[in-house]
Parts: sequence; C-alpha cells; structure tokens
Amino acid sequence: MPDRLTMQDPRTQYPKPPFPKQPQPRPGIAGKLEPRPDHGEKSYIGAGKLKGRKALVTGGDSGIGRAAAIAFAREGADVAIAYLPSEEEDAREVLALIEEAGRNAVALPGDVSDEAWSRQLVEDAVKGLGGIDILVINAGRQQWRENVGEVTSDDFDKTIKTNLYARHWITQAAVPHLPVGASVITTASVQAYEPSDILLDYATTKAGIVAYTKALAKQLVEKGIRANVVAPGPFWTVLQASGGQPQEMVAHFGEHSRFGRPGQPVEIAPVYVLLASQEGSYITGEVFGVTGGAGIA
Repeated sequence: MPDRLTMQDPRTQYPKPPFPKQPQPRPGIAGKLEPRPDHGEKSYIGAGKLKGRKALVTGGDSGIGRAAAIAFAREGADVAIAYLPSEEEDAREVLALIEEAGRNAVALPGDVSDEAWSRQLVEDAVKGLGGIDILVINAGRQQWRENVGEVTSDDFDKTIKTNLYARHWITQAAVPHLPVGASVITTASVQAYEPSDILLDYATTKAGIVAYTKALAKQLVEKGIRANVVAPGPFWTVLQASGGQPQEMVAHFGEHSRFGRPGQPVEIAPVYVLLASQEGSYITGEVFGVTGGAGIA
C-alpha cells in the first residue's frame, strides 16, 4: 500500500483504470475486488483523536464504513459494526483490526431494511460498547437499471428501506442514548447533486439523506449534538462490482474524476474522523463533498 504520509502526486498514488470486469452477487466481498481496496488496514495511522469514544458504524464491513471503523479504532474509539450476515467474511477482518488496535469490537450482523433489527442493533451496540457517542449511518443499497421502466416497485422499496427508512429507525433509536458532544455522520453521495441516469432510486435516496441530516442537525444542536453529511464521489468499493454499476463502467470506474482514478476508502476516512472528533466542534448541518474534484452544488 502507498505511504500516505509522504508527499506525492495524488493522481498516481493509487491504481488507475482500466480494471478487470469482476461481477459479484450482492452485497459482494471486498477481498475479492481487483485491485484490492485500501481501507487503511496498513496505511491509516491514528493520533488519539477519539480516545475513549464509542462508535457505531453501519455498513462497517467494507467500503467507506470499513475505512471509518478502522480509523476510529486507530484513533482510540471502541467500535461496533453492523453488516449483513452474508458479509461475515469481510466483517471478521474489520473486527480483528479493531481488536489489534487495542479497542473493543462489537459485531452486529443483520439487515437494516428490517425495522425491528434497525432498532435492536442500536440497543445491542449500547450494551456492547457501554454507550454510543459517534453514530455513522453508512449502509446503503445501489442497483443500476437501464431506464425508468426497469425500476420496479421492489427495487424502489428495497433501496428506500435500506438507505432512508433504516436511517430514520436507527436515528430514532440512537438519539436517546447520545450524550452532549456526540456526533452523527451520514453517508450521502455526489449522486444527490449530479444523479446518474441509471441510478434513479439510489440518487433519490441520497438527496433525501442530505435533507434529512440537515433538518436533524437543527434539532440535535439543541441537545449539544452535531450532525453532518459526507458526500463521496467515485470510491473503489464492492458496492460497484456487486450490481451498483454495469461491468463496463466498473472497468473504467473513476477515470473521469480530476485524478483519473477512483478514490480509495482510506482517503475519505479522515473526514469521518474530523466530524466525529472534538476538532469538528463548530461543524454541524454541513455536507462534505469528497468527489475527486467534481464538487457538489
């Protein structure tokens, strides 16, 4: 993995497309991606910014959630990760990395599109960690469809339940447990601002995440709690190869960014650390775009 602490050309710091076509059944396994993503397993170095904190990260087995979970542990936080049972292989690697950092790791396998589980996972995280003061709602569903006629009601239902309903259920369950100084971070997307024609339902939910979180921030600031959004651009995660994009687009994923490559999950992890830490004490209701130069409106 590249040395992230040495000054270098960001255009060539990580692999560029073309990549091999590599279809996987949803939700996919990160370890089977080629090239293998850098979630910070060897490259993220912490500085104690979250010492003693307790974080719950949904979708923490792979992609951006995995990178955030690893970074949080390296910064001194205990971490609970929620993930689908079929993602156990990836999740076990993350849990081991959290423990290697000397932190408490809590496994929460289940499907957040189920309301009862979305609420229960919060209670289980509180029990396992002894509380929660960082909440990262990151789990998401993405499935491309060629045109509007192919987006079925089942597609819309599954995407909205995973990306929006679960966010609401988890937030409702978590807020009573969040102390003054806590931080809520949601993962949206550049798709909220520049939607792709093949991601109708996904882009719709990502725009909803932005609105929901900005409204939530206005409520929570009265409790001394901050809430912010991270809006990634093209990041090299298993979400893309497991049905999130056509395989032709996976092969060239990220090549139209200013850097000519997709971002690696570890490259966005420091944003989550900032928003989770007390260093972000004056940041709430904001959207942080990390888009490879595309920007957000």
